[in-house]
Amino acid sequence: MEQRAAQRSGSVDKRRQILDAAVTVFARQGFHATRVSDIADEAGVAYGLVYHYFNSKDQVLNELFLERWSLLLAAIEEAEKTDASHREKLGAVAGFIFESYRHDPELMKVIIVEVTRAANSFGRTHLEEIRRAYEGIAKIVADGQAAGEFRSDIDPRFASQAFYGAIEQLLTEWIFDDVQVADDRFEEARNLLVTTICDGLEPR
Repeated sequence: MEQRAAQRSGSVDKRRQILDAAVTVFARQGFHATRVSDIADEAGVAYGLVYHYFNSKDQVLNELFLERWSLLLAAIEEAEKTDASHREKLGAVAGFIFESYRHDPELMKVIIVEVTRAANSFGRTHLEEIRRAYEGIAKIVADGQAAGEFRSDIDPRFASQAFYGAIEQLLTEWIFDDVQVADDRFEEARNLLVTTICDGLEPR
């Protein structure tokens, strides 16, 4: 039994090793320029082992996206359920996204460049998951409108798109400038973003 457990653990480790290597290669070369052999070389494993765990590099990217995006959806849902103000809820969502970039900038680069901003079949495949995030943010705005915290003459969906779009644009600038972002910039960016969006949403 202990031997089987060790084998399962080794299997999980190899799978994780391949996923982590894929992030590095996708971020460095771009998804379309990457070959499965590049991922194998980066992971230090045999070429065939990648295919043991994944059918294609598309499946690798799919898993990387769904792993991180499911955490974002959970963060939005968790923010919705708190007793904080709706401004604070939006701040929590923005903070989660900026912290995700601080924790793993390469993975966030892959998700933004290869999925959420990609006008290709892969990006379209995940429209439902992407829309769920927009809808969750829109619900926070709509609830804030119902509570009188936000003005009621702005479509929550538009506010959601402006909110997430501003975050994504800022991350994109950091990605393509290829600079090390100082730790205090993340908190500053979160505060400025929330102030900009929420001040615009304040009742007149």
